[in-house]
Amino acid sequence: MSELVAGLDPGRDKCGLAVVGPEGECLFHQVVPAAELAEHLRSLQAEYGFRRLVMGNGTTSRQAGKQVRAALPETELIVMDEYRTTDAAREEYWQLHKPTGWRRLVPRGMLVPPEPVDDLAALILARRYVQDSLV
Repeated sequence: MSELVAGLDPGRDKCGLAVVGPEGECLFHQVVPAAELAEHLRSLQAEYGFRRLVMGNGTTSRQAGKQVRAALPETELIVMDEYRTTDAAREEYWQLHKPTGWRRLVPRGMLVPPEPVDDLAALILARRYVQDSLV
């Protein structure tokens, strides 16, 4: 696979968006308001030109799927099981933002990131798709 892939972690109030390269490298990740999802999707597609969007099958995925199809009718929508993506996103957060002070003494699995990690969950979904496609 030599194309860019977008990831979407849908939610009621906020959604995570990400774009990865052919080897799973992160090109973009951001948490956006759910009400502005279509606008952000069109903007991302215009900037990165991805043809596939991988979306988690969890909270509000049906509604988000309708928004994706309306905003990006030419983009292939792939729905994936998002089992444990939040846990993986939390772990990714602490890899990107190393704990300091007393937090470095607490096992990372017990730490809760101080900001939403929906964008990192979208990143995990897109990377899983790319990795599965490489096999």
